[in-house]
Amino acid sequence: MNLHEIQDLIKFVAKSGVSEVEIEQKDFKIVIKAENKSKGNDQPIYVQASAPAPAALPVAAAPVSAAPIAAAPVDENANFIVVKSPMIGTFYRSNGPDKEPFISVGQMVGNGDTICIIEAMKLFNEIESEVSGKIVKVLVDDASPVEYDQPLFLVDPA
Repeated sequence: MNLHEIQDLIKFVAKSGVSEVEIEQKDFKIVIKAENKSKGNDQPIYVQASAPAPAALPVAAAPVSAAPIAAAPVDENANFIVVKSPMIGTFYRSNGPDKEPFISVGQMVGNGDTICIIEAMKLFNEIESEVSGKIVKVLVDDASPVEYDQPLFLVDPA
């Protein structure tokens, strides 16, 4: 099972409302647990993967982390394109606190348009869109830290 298949499985678990899924194959075991969302707050989905006990045969097994991993938020509609952060830093929607944001929800964005700024090591990097479409949702608050590959925007390419 590759990373893409695991991500699809996490999305399925989040949408279906089941609380736990366990899959065991000959070379690994994966357990996906979703906490109860009826408490009124969004709880993360935890994924635990582990390799089975080594067999008596001298077979080399790749190590698999058993630590829980928080999954990324699941898209409500698979037709949207997720624009992700190309670097670690601080996310800004505009050039300054008194300036208008580069883009807003409902606005059309084109390939190459500046969509935000990420400050990294005292450098302000203008991030350009690699897709064209309408901004559906801004996933990050202004002036908040972001990680590499963290979803920033949802774009409807239609």
